[in-house]
Amino acid sequence: MPENISIVPVTPGSCQPFLFEVMVFSPEAGFRFEVIVERCCKKPTDTEPAKAVWKLVFDLFKQRAKSSDFDKIVHVSYTGETDVQQKKIESTVANGVNAAQSKQLIAKVHPAVRKAEDIGNLPPAEAEKMKTKVKKEMGKTVDLAF
Repeated sequence: MPENISIVPVTPGSCQPFLFEVMVFSPEAGFRFEVIVERCCKKPTDTEPAKAVWKLVFDLFKQRAKSSDFDKIVHVSYTGETDVQQKKIESTVANGVNAAQSKQLIAKVHPAVRKAEDIGNLPPAEAEKMKTKVKKEMGKTVDLAF
């Protein structure tokens, strides 16, 4: 039996996860970031059908010394906190990143995420403060969507 194929029945309440890359940018020498819209699915329960959950993902990459290769150094996954934010993240699949969002990602999100490169070495209170800052900037990015 082939192992490289998956076949599952789909019902009207099904949700299929996917990733959609919407932006790749090099904000400074030796760094680049990717912005991805992710749809994941909450499994159905006895009382509710499967539900799509929309996320805005920001991955920061750093160039290896004396190489053209990049390593992912920070991964941020922001889940829309309200129905409005969920719809705005979803709309990014159709509309892409607008100019205001692009500016926000470059000028606010990138610097905040860049500082989070060593978040694992920070005292818990400082790490939480940094997460709060990144969350705030990612939330602003989502809110700028059409």
